[in-house]
Amino acid sequence: MPELHPCELVDASFTATARHRFVNSVELAVTPEQVFEVLAEADTWPKWASVITHVEWTSPEPRGVGTTRTVRMRAGMVGDEEFLVWEPFRRMAFRFNASTVKGITAFAENYDIVPTAEGCRLTWTLAMSGDRATEVSLRLFRPVMNLTFRRFLRNLRTLTDRRYAAV
Repeated sequence: MPELHPCELVDASFTATARHRFVNSVELAVTPEQVFEVLAEADTWPKWASVITHVEWTSPEPRGVGTTRTVRMRAGMVGDEEFLVWEPFRRMAFRFNASTVKGITAFAENYDIVPTAEGCRLTWTLAMSGDRATEVSLRLFRPVMNLTFRRFLRNLRTLTDRRYAAV
């Protein structure tokens, strides 16, 4: 396994205060319970967030605050994650405790699920900070990164539409 570098152990508020934040929403034609089920399954993440190649839970069930997992991504990136918020059917948030990318100094994500008349709205916030080189890269590539994150949410909508299609 590649060398892991510790990240700042931020709390869930980091997703609201970080200098580099990406906030995107998607309307889903599924219930909050169904979207939370998809987010809680390790095997579904690579199907909608194509940068992810493998997710492995590293702590036993039941899942909740303090639960850990390892996420492998393209280009050999690995993140060791810890869940900071686990509110079934409403919200989950996690941070990187360590990453193979030395330039990432802090990283966290938040998923808010709000019921709507047609299903639910998922708002995904990804927040990060880094060393000087990473900060420059984040500023330069922000538009491309945000387009990629929006595409991931469209993929999630396609996945949930197919999985929970009315028979």
